[in-house]
Amino acid sequence: MLRPISTIGDYVLLMRRVLTKPQKGKLFWQALLFEIDQLGVDSLGIVAFISLFMGAVVAIQTAYNIDSPFIPMSMVGWTTRQSIILEFSPTVMSLILAGKVGSRIASQIGTMRVTEQIDALEIMGVNSANYLILPKIVALVLINPVLIVFSMWLGIIGGGGAMVFAKLVSMNDYLHGIRTDFQAYIIFYALTKTLFFAFIIASVSGFFGYRTDGGALEVGQASTKAVVVSSIVIILFNLLLTQLLLG
Repeated sequence: MLRPISTIGDYVLLMRRVLTKPQKGKLFWQALLFEIDQLGVDSLGIVAFISLFMGAVVAIQTAYNIDSPFIPMSMVGWTTRQSIILEFSPTVMSLILAGKVGSRIASQIGTMRVTEQIDALEIMGVNSANYLILPKIVALVLINPVLIVFSMWLGIIGGGGAMVFAKLVSMNDYLHGIRTDFQAYIIFYALTKTLFFAFIIASVSGFFGYRTDGGALEVGQASTKAVVVSSIVIILFNLLLTQLLLG
C-alpha cells in the first residue's frame, strides 16, 4: 500500500523540478525541436497505417450490422465519425503512442542514468530533470494533438475508402452521415483528452527512466513499467475526463 503512495510522491517531487523555467533558453528550444521530430514526426507512419485500417474496420463492421431497412445507410458514416473522433483517435492512438514513445523516453533517460551522464549534469550544476524531461513533455503536448487530428482525418477517409471498395454504402450516403448532427464540441473533447494523455505519456515515462538504477536489464524494466503505468493512467483519466466533459 505504501509503495504506490511513495511512488506518486516521488513523481510529484520530480515534476516540481521538471516544471521550472529552463536554465538555458536556447538549449531548450533546440532540444524541443529535436524532440518534436523524434517523438512526433517519426510517429506519423504508424499513426497513418493504423488509422486508415481501423477506420475501414469500423465502417465495415457498422455496415454489416445494419440489418433493418428502417435504419438509413448514412448511419455508417455517422457511427464511423463518432467512433473515430470520440474514442479511437484520442484514446487508442494515445495508448499505442504510449508504447512507442513512452518506451523510447524511458530507455533514453534510463540509459543516461546508468551510464552516469545524469550524474555528470548534476555535478555541473544543471537541473537534469528539467533539462531532460521538460522538452519531451512540451514536444509531446504540442505534437500529439496534430497526430490525433491527422488520425481522425485518415480514419474517416479509411472508412469511406472501404465502403467504396466493398460497395457496401454509397459515398453520398457515407458523406451525408459524416455531416449529420456534427458538433464541434466533440473535437474539443477529443483534443482535451489528447493534451492530458500527452502529458501523462511523457512525464510518467520520463519519471521511470530518471529513476532507473542498475544496468541494461533495469533500463528494459523501466521501459516496460513506463508503458504499463502510462497505459493504466491513460485509461483511468479517460474515464474521469469523459465523465467531466460529457457527463
